[in-house]
Amino acid sequence: MSQPIPVEHECDKDLLEYVRKSSPPPFLLKTYMLVEDPATDGIISWNADGTAFVVWHPAEFARDLLPTLFKHSNFSSFVRQLNTYGFRKVVTSRWEFYNGMFRRGQRELLCEIRRKKAWASKVHPIAPIQTVPQESDEERGSASTSSSSGYSSLFDENKRLKRENNILNSELVRMKNKCKELFDLVAHYTSSENIEEDERPKLFGVRLGVPVEKKRKESRAQ
Repeated sequence: MSQPIPVEHECDKDLLEYVRKSSPPPFLLKTYMLVEDPATDGIISWNADGTAFVVWHPAEFARDLLPTLFKHSNFSSFVRQLNTYGFRKVVTSRWEFYNGMFRRGQRELLCEIRRKKAWASKVHPIAPIQTVPQESDEERGSASTSSSSGYSSLFDENKRLKRENNILNSELVRMKNKCKELFDLVAHYTSSENIEEDERPKLFGVRLGVPVEKKRKESRAQ
């Protein structure tokens, strides 16, 4: 005869299931962060009505933004991940992706997005991808309770890097100004040494007589 399942065990299972459903996957959180960040609007941003997002410059996106959050720089891999979460490319002339639960200002809807089965991804591909790397370890398995804290830490790290970048830019400008002042000072003294003192009067721009210094020497000789 089988033993009855303890009530505490059933409660733990229900709690874990609730947490899994209420915490969006890390991939969706990171993608949402990139789209929401106004500092990256020139590369990736929402469309006009905030119902889809656009990758305006895929090359820059893969080179500069993907490595900061996804530990790779492969745009094809990013597109494939979007496909597994039900995103579809809605405009042929640009990389614009749509999912009914991925909207501007409605982060809570991310919990409603579910990963598709492997066979479903093959039936409805977004676009032909030439090279598809192996799935990263961080995308295997379900989301954990650390998703929210991970989002906050990544956001704080992004702010810290921006502050450091501003400080470095200010220091660079200050050093450039110092170098310019130094060059101007050297140029001033160099030009001063090359100027001969000549107090002779001019007539139509032409010096008259002999230089004053030569005249003084002749007077002393006499």
